[in-house]
Amino acid sequence: MDWPSVRVLVTGGGGFLGRFVVGKLRARGCQEIVVPRSKDCDLRERDAIVRMLQETRPDILIHLAAVVGGIGANRANPGRFFYDNAIMGLQLMEYARQFNVPKFVALGTICAYPKFTPVPFTEADLWNGYPEETNAPYGLAKKMLLVQAQAYRAQFGFNAIYLLPTNLYGPGDNFDLETGHVIPAIIRKCLEAKEEGRPEIVLWGDGSPTREFLYVEDAAEAIVLAAERYDGPEPVNLGVGEETSIRDLVQMVASEVGFTGRLTWDTSKPNGQPRRCVDPSRAKELFGFEARYGLRDGISKTVSWFLAHRHDAGAFTTP
Repeated sequence: MDWPSVRVLVTGGGGFLGRFVVGKLRARGCQEIVVPRSKDCDLRERDAIVRMLQETRPDILIHLAAVVGGIGANRANPGRFFYDNAIMGLQLMEYARQFNVPKFVALGTICAYPKFTPVPFTEADLWNGYPEETNAPYGLAKKMLLVQAQAYRAQFGFNAIYLLPTNLYGPGDNFDLETGHVIPAIIRKCLEAKEEGRPEIVLWGDGSPTREFLYVEDAAEAIVLAAERYDGPEPVNLGVGEETSIRDLVQMVASEVGFTGRLTWDTSKPNGQPRRCVDPSRAKELFGFEARYGLRDGISKTVSWFLAHRHDAGAFTTP
């Protein structure tokens, strides 16, 4: 890939993951990176997409834009999470095909896997059941991009690839307690409880579910490596291959932050999917990706970032 001569369009390039992907592209010498902003280009609207592609004519389109959130946000907005994510992806790929974009990189989600997928998740397990109910609308909307990518490759020879990252976290994440994912939400809860002298924090579920977490910088590197080196039809997991219970995660974060109070579990709230951990071997085999950051190091970096930036405008939420 001759990055200095390639024009890349990154939807969601101003967001949490997108900023790191743009940074990785720049580090490789890519000089033409287009980052459409939602206020200027509503990706749910056909005319906006057509205008964007007419003006930019990208060599690669990396589709990261998504409407996302934790369990609470998914439960509150299932219709929005389904429609917005589906319509953005389906229309983008269709018009990228019509404009003869040479390569389309679609980002899926770990939420696309069935609720009771055996651990570690392999890509062959993707269709063996229905996703966990609280995030099924989001997961299925993103999963349709895999169907579309494979169908367009078969009929039109369109080069679309599909990547499945595990739960992301890191500097610049969404620390809003209502819409954020588990790691930033726990960091904020623990830190505020410590500073306010509160004796406990209350957490959703019973702490037994497991998750796998991928540091955002590793995820960005994986996406750019796939854009460079992978042109196949099969979905590819992006992960570390390490499973951590939510209970252990909370204790890890509390220790890093210095919160020594009581951890109370609200079992009236849902746990979400029982277990999550992927087999990352296909990514290593096909485009040489291996994660560099372990969970403890990643949490330490994320806490340090939050402490330094939490009073900045927008530090709690990602636009």
